[in-house]
Amino acid sequence: MTGVARRNAVVVSALVALLSIAANLRAQTPSPSPPTSAVTPSTINASPLTLDEALQLANVQASTYQGAILNERIAAEDVKQAQAAFLPKVSAPLSYIYTSPALGLAPGEPRAPSFIANNAISEYEALANVSGDFDIAGKLRATLAKNRALLAAAHAGTDVAKRALAQAVIEAYYGLALATAQRIAAEGNLAAAEEFERITGLMLSGGEVAPVDLTRAQLQTLSRRDELERARANEEIAAGALRVLVGYEFTRPISTAELALSQPVDSEYQQFKPDDVARRPEFTQLEQQLHAARQEIKIARADRLPALTYSINGGFDTDSLKGPRLKEHSGVSAAVSLTIPIFDWGATRSKERQANLKVQVAENERTIAVKGFTQQFYAARAQAASAAARIARRISSGGSLRGLSSVT
Repeated sequence: MTGVARRNAVVVSALVALLSIAANLRAQTPSPSPPTSAVTPSTINASPLTLDEALQLANVQASTYQGAILNERIAAEDVKQAQAAFLPKVSAPLSYIYTSPALGLAPGEPRAPSFIANNAISEYEALANVSGDFDIAGKLRATLAKNRALLAAAHAGTDVAKRALAQAVIEAYYGLALATAQRIAAEGNLAAAEEFERITGLMLSGGEVAPVDLTRAQLQTLSRRDELERARANEEIAAGALRVLVGYEFTRPISTAELALSQPVDSEYQQFKPDDVARRPEFTQLEQQLHAARQEIKIARADRLPALTYSINGGFDTDSLKGPRLKEHSGVSAAVSLTIPIFDWGATRSKERQANLKVQVAENERTIAVKGFTQQFYAARAQAASAAARIARRISSGGSLRGLSSVT
């Protein structure tokens, strides 16, 4: 056999060995790995976490979503307080007033309190009071409408926070799945490179290859080892990001299910239309905030209008708790008060101008949001179309190559 033929035979045998090694790596079940293919601490002895489980765990952790839920509950209490403002307030004021006797009275004159404004030396007062406001200026109605709008905005904000949390969990989940797949691929590449280096060393000892071939194989092994270390670091970072969202301790192992390898369907993203942008919960939140700002204008105007209140008292106001005196000084009183604002140095007008400016701010934010979300929609759809086209080309190229190899 000539030198050229012998060299070709050795190369063919090496290729066959590499193919058999790759097949064995795919077929073998997971087992304790050698030092070159050790798994990271993030995934050792960890049962796979499904995406639904990750979303459920994230929903109960301290997050912006939980903060939005609390804000919504706070807004609901504001609505209850605004509704209660229409109802009468019931109270029971109880008091005892002692005043020293007047000095210098003529002999035989009845004892009187020293202060002319007081009724007796000892005064006992026990009343049941009912008071409230007549909403003639519309302030109470505007306050209730404002708080209801803020509650609706808070509810929409909860939906926004929930969607954002779900998006973050999905990205972290598939980020960890991808990092794990890259780490496994890097382990396989390193194992193949080490085996190729070993075979090259045997061939060099038999005089079949030049020393430079072994050097190239060793450099390839070093490159694959660096690739594996980077993959392990990326997997640990991705695992930490998912742990934060689902509430795992950083020492607790975590892993995900395998990535789905099915080809995406174009209809999955083509079903979304530009008209769907206006149905995002962010726009509901902005609309309700705008409505609340408009109600603040009415509240500010109501402060410049007359206010009408009422107060009804029932009970006793007496100088003695003995029966006859107590009965004599028991009764009912009612009062209606009308307050007319005249001059407050422009404070209420300033509040009204401030409320108008808040309306303009809300309208400006809504306009910016429409442009921003529309731009995001078209950008995301273009990225999805590009990704689908790349995947289709790769699948088509892979089928063509498989067909060509079967013919040859």
